[in-house]
Amino acid sequence: MTDAAPSADRPRRRRLWPWIVGGVLAIVLVLVALVVVPILLATPQGSSGQARVDGYPTSVTATGDDGRTRTLDVATPDGDAPELDSVSAGDRLVVTGDGYDGSRGLYVAVCAIPEQLDGKPGPCLGGVGSQEVEEFEEGVVQYAASNWINEAFAWRLFGARSFDDGEAGTFTAYIELPPAADENIDCRTVECGLYTRNDHTASADRVQDLYVPLRWAE
Repeated sequence: MTDAAPSADRPRRRRLWPWIVGGVLAIVLVLVALVVVPILLATPQGSSGQARVDGYPTSVTATGDDGRTRTLDVATPDGDAPELDSVSAGDRLVVTGDGYDGSRGLYVAVCAIPEQLDGKPGPCLGGVGSQEVEEFEEGVVQYAASNWINEAFAWRLFGARSFDDGEAGTFTAYIELPPAADENIDCRTVECGLYTRNDHTASADRVQDLYVPLRWAE
């Protein structure tokens, strides 16, 4: 008599397993769709409209082929204007943007300035945009060699920061400049800049490519 109840529970457990497995698969499929569909539907929107930059300004503005006017500003953590013609590894910069397309992700990183005006920036120091699963403590500023900005919840699970205001296209990135050279690029011998560019979900689209030039101190 004591074994009757456990024996009766076994068929119930067997009937529940397909539902549990099905539920897990459904969640996985939804997450995959959230990741893959935006990439498949992304279409290039053209140029950012930015011309070659003379000197080392801390603010640039350009109107892209999509009609958006974007502004990229760089300051020190104290809010002062940095000397971008004499930077060093470990320097910290606060990068803010306005007018960007909040429906598309951004990388903020130090990259080689391409020879062609609308060429793809890169290589980039240390790569661009960590896609490792990270947890950002609310209210704590974390500096890194590159920042990844993406409004989609699925990508924020993998380390992306959200826009400050997705509709207005405003963001804040916290950059700690890496050494001037790595295995891919040497910014002491090629011209480099601090760039915004679309992330891997629309990597062929140049419409959000804005930059300010950087020069490393001797």
